[in-house]
Amino acid sequence: MRSREIVIGAVCLLVGLAGGFFAANSLNRDQIVASSQGNSAASSQSTVTIPADGMQADVNSTLTAADGNPRDFAAQMKAGDIYAQIGRFEKAIEFYKRGVVINPSNFQANVVLANALFDSQKFDEAEAYYTKALQIEPTNANARTDLGATFVERPKPDYDRAIAEFKTVRQSNPEHLPSLYYLGIATLRKGDKKAATEILKELEKAGPTSELVGKLRQNIEATQ
Repeated sequence: MRSREIVIGAVCLLVGLAGGFFAANSLNRDQIVASSQGNSAASSQSTVTIPADGMQADVNSTLTAADGNPRDFAAQMKAGDIYAQIGRFEKAIEFYKRGVVINPSNFQANVVLANALFDSQKFDEAEAYYTKALQIEPTNANARTDLGATFVERPKPDYDRAIAEFKTVRQSNPEHLPSLYYLGIATLRKGDKKAATEILKELEKAGPTSELVGKLRQNIEATQ
């Protein structure tokens, strides 16, 4: 099956890279900083080593198990991970959605589905699944920041709604760096450079060594 061979080959190139449904996280992703000039944040995944030996058999077995056992929650999520790792988000979404149908109250399943939708720039749909995730874990700072980011990145942004979500995170976690960074981005894009500069100072204080400091500063300096 040619498409499966392509998938296996691509995954083999990712040996040692991140992966894993249960370990996946949301906006604390390496490429949140790519949100400089309207670019969406990219999904991060945490450090899980993929064994080189038997990779082809393992990937093939995972995809076969997912197709052959449509009610197997873990199989659907593992298959989704494989496609997400190689950037085939449409296929990842397909399998993650199967998983969410099987186990709709699983927080992480809703989050990784929302992440894949975000990375596909389907921000309205991503919003729905981040919202579902927050109904399960209302205080999760990362999921709420990601929810706010959907309002920043969509073609018709809603900066006020985004800012409200980021401020909600800050009420309980004032030094949460991703929400503080995106609060600065949303404020800047709304047109308030002075307020964004004050947020930059807060970010510098909360995370002086974070690369988000430099990225927010670059965004501010790029405005006229």
